[in-house]
Amino acid sequence: MTDLTYLQAAVVGLVQGVSELFPISSLGHAVLIPAVMGGQWAQNLNVAAESSPYLAFIVGLHVATAAALLIYFWQDWVRIIRGLITSIRYREVYTADERLAWMIVLGTIPVGIAGLALQKTFQTVFGQPKLAAVFLTINGLILIAGERFRRHASVEADEESARQREYAELATVGRHSAGPRAEREREHAAVAMSDGRLASLSFPQAMLIGSAQCLALIAGISRDGVAMVAGMTRGLSREDAGRFAFLLATPAILAAGVLKLPELFGPAGAGIGGQVLVGSLLAGLGAYFSVRFLVKYLRTRTLTPFGIYCIVAGLGSLAYLTLFQ
Repeated sequence: MTDLTYLQAAVVGLVQGVSELFPISSLGHAVLIPAVMGGQWAQNLNVAAESSPYLAFIVGLHVATAAALLIYFWQDWVRIIRGLITSIRYREVYTADERLAWMIVLGTIPVGIAGLALQKTFQTVFGQPKLAAVFLTINGLILIAGERFRRHASVEADEESARQREYAELATVGRHSAGPRAEREREHAAVAMSDGRLASLSFPQAMLIGSAQCLALIAGISRDGVAMVAGMTRGLSREDAGRFAFLLATPAILAAGVLKLPELFGPAGAGIGGQVLVGSLLAGLGAYFSVRFLVKYLRTRTLTPFGIYCIVAGLGSLAYLTLFQ
């Protein structure tokens, strides 16, 4: 790991931050990019190697990704944590914030258990480049199928979400319909309405959506992608499914990163402190601007372009690795 260059750290960091939020599998890209580049990239950045320090590096970057999510959704997390504390204090679940807090807790438990129990197995068995290419292709098919076979309730939820957003925009007309203040008011109103819609989910449904994240232990399968598709199968609008996926991913990503940090402060991280900082900075910036883009993108557009990208990138990588390596 001492051979990790600043260029490699920067590329891996930026790709990790972007692909962790885009439904295109950050782990899949972390496996495929070094394999396709070949040479020192493949030698230094092998996630499937025994006691791989590269895995500690890329999972450690999750701390920066989670920090970006916390910064973007900080107001939401203040309300969610306050709702959790209030719910525990009074031993009841009444408000939308309280329900959303427990939905996130219950939805995080399955992936937490699976990660602790199966991460090493999945790393060595499924961390091979050709398998990552296959599963990246499967991820693309999941995204396209999720859009193609959406429940009618999910389509109706899209329409309801659009109507509520229009209402929020009209509510600002006559006071200050333009400018940053009006934009903040519209966003706050839209978030409140989204939380109300999410709170209509049952706790078993929330656990089912959270459980879908377990598939992301396989390199090539996107955590947010499968969570979004699972949310749409439960009748959520695309926008709400994306928002819930981002909120669900935050504690899971943060926990995974924190658990790996000690390895980066040990022998595995010797001599690469600067590279870790560069990778983390770019991962955080990539994640922040990605979620900022996706929150607006998902209001009116589909997951299909990401599905097409995954199929093309997966099949292309598989063909290259089969024919030329």
